[in-house]
Amino acid sequence: MPFFCYLLECSDGSYYCGWTMDLEKRVQAHSSGKGARYTRSRLPIKLVFSEEFDDRSSAMRRECEIKGKNHREKKALVVSSKDEIRI
Repeated sequence: MPFFCYLLECSDGSYYCGWTMDLEKRVQAHSSGKGARYTRSRLPIKLVFSEEFDDRSSAMRRECEIKGKNHREKKALVVSSKDEIRI
């Protein structure tokens, strides 16, 4: 079963990072206002980055790594992987 680390771009230009086992379902939850509190007040959101992992701990480690980046670094990550996003 794959695990995903993902990055959403919110309507105010900020980024939200998380991890999940079902990327499509999680993005749908965020989009409908049933996701994280942070994204609920910043709709609409857009999936701009995702990575797949074999285990939960790797996905969670990557989430922490991305959350430690500043906005400019997150934007560079998004730009460098623009063609790789698939749900």
